[in-house]
Amino acid sequence: MQVRLDPELWFFVAVSHRVGQFELRHDGTATLGHLAESLGVPLTEVGGFRVDGVAAAASHQPRPGAAIDIAPVARPQPLPSRFVLDVHLGKLARRLRLLGVDTAYRNDADDDELIAQAERERRVLLTQDRGILRRRALWAGAYVRGADPAEQLVDVVSRFAPPLAPWTRCTACNGTLVPMSKQDVLDEIEAGTRRHYEEYARCASCARVYWRGAHARRIDRIIQAARRAHPGISR
Repeated sequence: MQVRLDPELWFFVAVSHRVGQFELRHDGTATLGHLAESLGVPLTEVGGFRVDGVAAAASHQPRPGAAIDIAPVARPQPLPSRFVLDVHLGKLARRLRLLGVDTAYRNDADDDELIAQAERERRVLLTQDRGILRRRALWAGAYVRGADPAEQLVDVVSRFAPPLAPWTRCTACNGTLVPMSKQDVLDEIEAGTRRHYEEYARCASCARVYWRGAHARRIDRIIQAARRAHPGISR
């Protein structure tokens, strides 16, 4: 059969398949979903199949000799803007929380725990592990593109268009930040901090105190990059 893979999905496949069209041997028993996964493309990244020009489900078994088109997920993708991240994406988790995005993360969670949490809390599992994305028990997941947290953040924001509410979540635990007066936190901050900053907040879950300190400019750059990548925010 002839397979045409959208260039956006070439990232997942062997170099020999990164062409406009290629031949794939098929005995007529495999489904479209199995064919995509055999090429290395997780089904979470597939937006649709067409067989001989007609839309088809992942469970469809194409005939030998058919022409198959595999398209990527459309962006923004209509999934909940609530996430759980695998253990390798800790820096991305902090950046998402900085933007006010509901982001669950533990640095010791195994695959089974992540899948169970995603199902229980209706969160999208974000990972760079293709194996976990192939698990049938996973209700919703996505492969995060990018080698560094800045690239990864742009990828997630452009794909899911989550509502952004910077400075409203604890970057340590994902709890909600509650505004506090300086007097409320006076005994918990250094003298230099008291002299230079007036606005404070406390995490309602872990009680950590926040203020816009020396890293505020760097953090503002992260926020602005996310806003530029967000498909729902006008430039």
